Amino acid sequence: MPSSDSSRHSPLIWFVFLVIVIDLVGFGLVIPLLPFMAPSLGGDASDVAFIMITYAVGAAVIAPLWGRLSDRSGRRFALVLALLASSAAYVVTALSDTLFQVYLGRALSGLAAGSLPVATALMADLSPPERRAKAMGLVGTAFGLGLIAGPVLGGLLTGDSESFALPFYTAAAMSMIAAIFAFWLLPVQMVKPAGIKVGDSEVESPPSVLAPRKNKLLLMQYVTHTCSVSSIIYLFPLWVADAYQWGPSNVGYFFGVVGVSMITLQGGLLATLSRTFGHLNVLRVGALVFALSLFVVAFGEATLWMPAMIFFAFSGSTVCLPLLNAIASEIVQSNHRGRMMGMTASASSAGRIIGPLFAAWLLASRGFGTAWLGAGVMVLFLVVWSFTAAREFKRLELS
Repeated sequence: MPSSDSSRHSPLIWFVFLVIVIDLVGFGLVIPLLPFMAPSLGGDASDVAFIMITYAVGAAVIAPLWGRLSDRSGRRFALVLALLASSAAYVVTALSDTLFQVYLGRALSGLAAGSLPVATALMADLSPPERRAKAMGLVGTAFGLGLIAGPVLGGLLTGDSESFALPFYTAAAMSMIAAIFAFWLLPVQMVKPAGIKVGDSEVESPPSVLAPRKNKLLLMQYVTHTCSVSSIIYLFPLWVADAYQWGPSNVGYFFGVVGVSMITLQGGLLATLSRTFGHLNVLRVGALVFALSLFVVAFGEATLWMPAMIFFAFSGSTVCLPLLNAIASEIVQSNHRGRMMGMTASASSAGRIIGPLFAAWLLASRGFGTAWLGAGVMVLFLVVWSFTAAREFKRLELS
């Protein structure tokens, strides 16, 4: 039975994968630009953090609603709508010639950030339980491809120009192309998850996904994980610009290398490692590598090889997220999966709010060493959870 389901859904899984890749190339394209765009319009390091937070606030507020919309009206409808909204938000940012307009554009992008949780829920719908971690790994692989192609493309499009409009217009075009692919490649029968009807009492009044304590603790790991990752994304361009005189292109190339690591780990090795050592052991190792790498940067000297430790930190964080997603998609009924993935996206967005604020405060008051240390401490919560409360999920087969 699982094999027939897998063969029937395999083409759809790859269609969804393609849509995610195209959209995330556009998202990744702007990652190395924002730390340089704000200062060019009169902002400072604090503005870089608040611009990131503006996006995260919008996403935190709206992500659960995107998930619930996909449960009620269908994954395809919600996915196409989110992609079109993202395209429009990128255009607003491209037209910005004041710092306020950048804030506005990023706020709109946050409100439009529904494509990833909806697509993740759709991936889970299309995958049998025994292959769900692999499907979540494909989402991570798509993210890795976006981090490879996007930042590199962003750096190339920007070059030595003082204008950042072209990369944002390109990102808008990417989201539009992804919306077209989603509309044409996803068949009509996938508009609603199987067995769900609008007006169904379960859809109208779904039980709270936060009722079980174990779900609350799981969602908290998304907060702490993303808090640290967003701190790194905020700190890294500022750190390498100060210590190594890197520019947007250098940062873009670095994130491209990180993307290669994500593809290698999530696209190929994760399922094998989980099957061989157990998913909780892999999660624990990833979290430990994540934390220890940041501690080395915090206490080490700014030598030429030190950015490699940030690479290891990103690699460790990359291992954790697909396993968290696989657990989250498995512990709720399929007709509430969109809402659950929306809640995980909201929790991640909360981390994106806390992370840059926390890192910016530590950077301004104590310097880079303390800021890196704070990012590492955040990961310790995930490490402790993986060795304690996470044992409750050991029964789940995530290979």
